[in-house]
Amino acid sequence: MPKGHQFNASILREYDIRGIVGETLSAADAEAIGKAFATKTARMRNKTAPKIAVGRDGRMSSPEMEAALVAGIKSTGATAVRVGTGPTPMLYYAAAELRVDAGIMVTGSHNPPTHNGFKMVIGGKPVYGEMIRDIGTMAKEGDFATGAGGEETNDVREAYTKKLVSALGGADISKLKIGWDAGNGAAGEIMVALTKALPGTHKLLFEKIDGTFPNHHPDPTEPENLHDLQELVAKEKLDLGIAFDGDGDRIGAVDAKGRIIWGDQLLAILGRDVLSKHPGATIIADVKASQALFDEIAKMGGKPLMWKTGHSLIKVKMAETKSPLAGEMSGHIFFADEYYGFDDALYAAVRLLRAVARSGKSLTELRDALPTLINTPEIRIPCPDDKKFAIVSDLANELKKEGAEFNDVDGIRIKKDGGWWLLRASNTQAVLVARAEAPNEKVLAGLKADLKQRLSRHGVAFAA
Repeated sequence: MPKGHQFNASILREYDIRGIVGETLSAADAEAIGKAFATKTARMRNKTAPKIAVGRDGRMSSPEMEAALVAGIKSTGATAVRVGTGPTPMLYYAAAELRVDAGIMVTGSHNPPTHNGFKMVIGGKPVYGEMIRDIGTMAKEGDFATGAGGEETNDVREAYTKKLVSALGGADISKLKIGWDAGNGAAGEIMVALTKALPGTHKLLFEKIDGTFPNHHPDPTEPENLHDLQELVAKEKLDLGIAFDGDGDRIGAVDAKGRIIWGDQLLAILGRDVLSKHPGATIIADVKASQALFDEIAKMGGKPLMWKTGHSLIKVKMAETKSPLAGEMSGHIFFADEYYGFDDALYAAVRLLRAVARSGKSLTELRDALPTLINTPEIRIPCPDDKKFAIVSDLANELKKEGAEFNDVDGIRIKKDGGWWLLRASNTQAVLVARAEAPNEKVLAGLKADLKQRLSRHGVAFAA
């Protein structure tokens, strides 16, 4: 039997493979991942020599990781099609457009510079959950195909950028003034090419790809990472600003007043434009999204669907329900309308400009028109992995006995006093994730107190 390879158990996550380089993740791991992923692809696609698109982000460790990954892929008899450095959605685009069987991206996403990892698709579908665990088992058992594979290079940057520009759909954005912030992440070069090809006025920040992230951390869901963009919008009197995470699959935005437009608010604005073309369509959002979003989608004639958090889970549900648009609070926005159904922040950015232009209003006015509710940020409560799911299950049973109205599609989301609180077990960390929303501060305080009291009975404390 071929020699097996044992991964650090912490790197095999629910939606990807991810670790700290030099501590929990090494080039040897990358090679074993290449072997297992290529073998799995061959078996799923019923091919002895599949083709696999390979991309990488701009982290300092990514060239070494990609080289080892490619070596592993080739050792199975498969061909690695190297598409170079760029955002994760560019790799997804390559996997969709090139004649390949699968795609794998070397990326640490929005995590610190010392981290890296892998995001994968086979046959256009995300690899997650049990399939990732299978990769771990295959590596441990040395269950790899063998052969003399090869490699090719295919530069898709120009074609990908043209596809992004086409998202305008003829909308006139020539009068818009837009700020852009790549945060030195992998979207930088494509952002430069895209803004050169788009009408309008464009001001760019931190477009140079730099894996040390010298200006700010590339995670637009954290308000402090948007300060530079907000200052640019104010200084240059721009109409809006757009930011990307480290690998370009999550979007952040601010309006002319510098207000952050959160993921669910973006989805409401984008939803209006999509529903004008697809009346009655299903629009999906994760359980952390505001009730205002679900109400707005219904008001616009769409079918709002609350679903599980996790980009892989959302993609699968989109395909099942034929939804043209979906999104998460984390800034993952998924378009199947005129696109492939994967999360692409650059594409979502152009669709946002299109939605603003077609509305005849500014992004500020569109934001002002949305209902204003009071909500907490995500509250992350430390909880051991071996207890977090059981606690959520026990609370759900308690609420059932009380006859409470709640949704349990992903954790517990209970309606109470005109608001709601959410508690779910994280799929990636030893934490419980909570959030609450209410029409006013008094109700919000009551919701947080209710959740705090319930958790305390299970030995879990947090500062509400």
